[in-house]
Amino acid sequence: MGYGLAGAPYFCLTICLLPVFLQGLEILDPGEVVYVRTVTKGVVGRSVMLECGTTLPDIYIWGFTLPGDDHIRAVVYNFGKGPKLQKLATSLGELSVISDSSSLLIDRLPLFAQGLYTCQALYDTNEGALVYYYYVRLLVLVPVTKPYILLSDSSPVEGTPMWMRCRLENGTGPIHYIWERENFNGVISEFNVGNISLMNITGVTRNHTGWYRCLARNEVNQQRSDRIWLDIIFGPDSPHIDITPYSVTERGFSALERETVVLLCKASSNPPSLYVWFYNNSQVYIGPQFTITKILRMHTGYYSCLAQNTYLNTRSKTTITLTVYYPPDGSPTCNIFPGNNYTDLALWCSWMGGHPQASLYWTGADDLSGQGQSQTNATLMQPGSKTTDGSTFTCHGSHVTLNSSASCNVTALPPPGDPQCSAYATRNNEYLMLSCSWEGGTPRALLSWVASNGAPQGSSEENANILVLRSSATYSGKAFVCTTKHPLSPVNKRCILKLEAPVLVTQRSIVSVYEGSDVQLTCVLRANYPATEITWYNNLRHMVWDTPRKYQLHNEAAWSNLTVRETDGMQDSGQYWCSATNAVGGAEIPITLYVRKYPVPPNVTISKIVYNSRKRTEVDLEWTTATAGHLTGFFMERQRTLAAEVKVDSGLPWQKVVADLAPELRSHTLRGQDPATLYAFRITAVNHRTVGHPSEVRTPADPPFTAYPAVIGAAIGGMLLATILTVLLFLYIVRNRNNNRREYHPPWSSAARH
Repeated sequence: MGYGLAGAPYFCLTICLLPVFLQGLEILDPGEVVYVRTVTKGVVGRSVMLECGTTLPDIYIWGFTLPGDDHIRAVVYNFGKGPKLQKLATSLGELSVISDSSSLLIDRLPLFAQGLYTCQALYDTNEGALVYYYYVRLLVLVPVTKPYILLSDSSPVEGTPMWMRCRLENGTGPIHYIWERENFNGVISEFNVGNISLMNITGVTRNHTGWYRCLARNEVNQQRSDRIWLDIIFGPDSPHIDITPYSVTERGFSALERETVVLLCKASSNPPSLYVWFYNNSQVYIGPQFTITKILRMHTGYYSCLAQNTYLNTRSKTTITLTVYYPPDGSPTCNIFPGNNYTDLALWCSWMGGHPQASLYWTGADDLSGQGQSQTNATLMQPGSKTTDGSTFTCHGSHVTLNSSASCNVTALPPPGDPQCSAYATRNNEYLMLSCSWEGGTPRALLSWVASNGAPQGSSEENANILVLRSSATYSGKAFVCTTKHPLSPVNKRCILKLEAPVLVTQRSIVSVYEGSDVQLTCVLRANYPATEITWYNNLRHMVWDTPRKYQLHNEAAWSNLTVRETDGMQDSGQYWCSATNAVGGAEIPITLYVRKYPVPPNVTISKIVYNSRKRTEVDLEWTTATAGHLTGFFMERQRTLAAEVKVDSGLPWQKVVADLAPELRSHTLRGQDPATLYAFRITAVNHRTVGHPSEVRTPADPPFTAYPAVIGAAIGGMLLATILTVLLFLYIVRNRNNNRREYHPPWSSAARH
């Protein structure tokens, strides 16, 4: 052992130490080994130096043990010929040995380089070999990365819980967290400090609103997060209303008429409130500021501001009372009413609408100066017996907003003349209405109805009184009295109505007329009250209306005429009725109408009927009558037929071809007949509307034939012409036979036979 480290003993020591190093560096003799333990901290990505003593050993070996592992692996060694890096060194970063030392330098330190580094150093000293074990625990620290904030709710509702967490991607603990808050004014303050990244808030308030950042710090570095906005949703609080100009009364706020009034509503809320203004519970405006330009008295009332948080669907409301001061409109109003059962005058004066109320008082007759003084209205009783017609009273009114007073006058007058009465019935005479009126005058008169026996009827009314009674015949001949009362009329006046049922008469109850004439029926109405009209019914008991084609009505005050036009014996004969009904009874009388027919005209005989030409388009007809009286004309008819002679009616339809022939005519020519159709004809006499019996049925005969001489002459002329033509032909043949032998051979010649 005294040869030093360079000789055989040194080599033997080294060879002997390696197996021990590789098997856990078990030292059998602790007294010869020195153990040194240190802790070195490095930062990821940076450089770190691991020391193995202060002087360079003669031999050293660096080993590495992973955390949680008991095996030591060689990293680098130096047996006196310079450091030799092992394969493991490449995985621990950029590892190198500092020159002239045994210390290790690791650049760009990786996280997995963390562990226990062991340096076994041998020193050759005069006293002998020394063995040192340097245990260096390397802690690789990771800097904190930039943190970011996580919120359980970025817009929590006030009063609800929430949490905020400061999150990191990397960083070696322990990590210290600092929470910072920036308010609306930009002032930053520490909100919370601790080693916990989670911050719980059991109930957020609006004061938590603001910008938040977190700062994460370890022994390597510190980083701040980006700020994040925490928006607390709350409100709205109860609104506050400011009024300009500001004027407070015991009932709220006040303003002068025609001033401009500004109402401003404020309510704390997030998001900001939507403001809705109401006037007397009716919506009038949307927005925080409601301006009323030239406010009027009609604007007095309750103004409410409703603040709405549309996000939370919450609302709050505040109501104020705004009173507008204004003077009364116009002037005082005066009137006179009856008092003490229409024996006295009640003077009434009013001046409404002002605020505050106006002050009123009366002056006039009987030294009324200053009497009846009150606010808003004033009433004073004046004895009717001490008041003359035409007395005038004055009411004076004053108001604090006016520089001068106002007044009004009333004059006491009785109604002119006497009361007027009338009676009329409702439709269909279901009810009887008695009307009494005595209009005019100040105050108005009181009217009442009483029966003829003095019993009151209905209620009392002013100016006019209508008594409604159900119609009844028991009222006929009865009287009803209307009585009056008025403070200026010492004697009660009255008017009387006497009711009467209708009474009808006629000049002629039986009327006779020839058919086709107009006839007039007359009916006269004598007694009748209330007034009514005459109604006519015809012979079928149908109500007659004014229809000019058949009926005409002409009515006057007490009589009525019914004209029946163009009477017909079958339709218009019979009993007609004249009727009248009012609310207390009715009457009707019959009028009998006889419509007589004219005498039957004489019978007609056709004496001649013949076509006047072979064309058969015109027919000549002649006839005779049995007698000459009661005749106004004739008409002709025709009928299709198939027989040449017709003696009786075949039942086919007749067509009238001539309507009006003069009564003195006894012949007529019918033109425009169809020659292809055979017709039968007849003729009938007429006396006004009475039609006689038709004549016998006759068909027209053909006219006499006059064409025989012309036919015979034409036949003889034709025979003579044929004879002359035959003779001329024979002479022509004889003269030309020699010239035409070859061409022509008589049938009897031999040439012809050959």
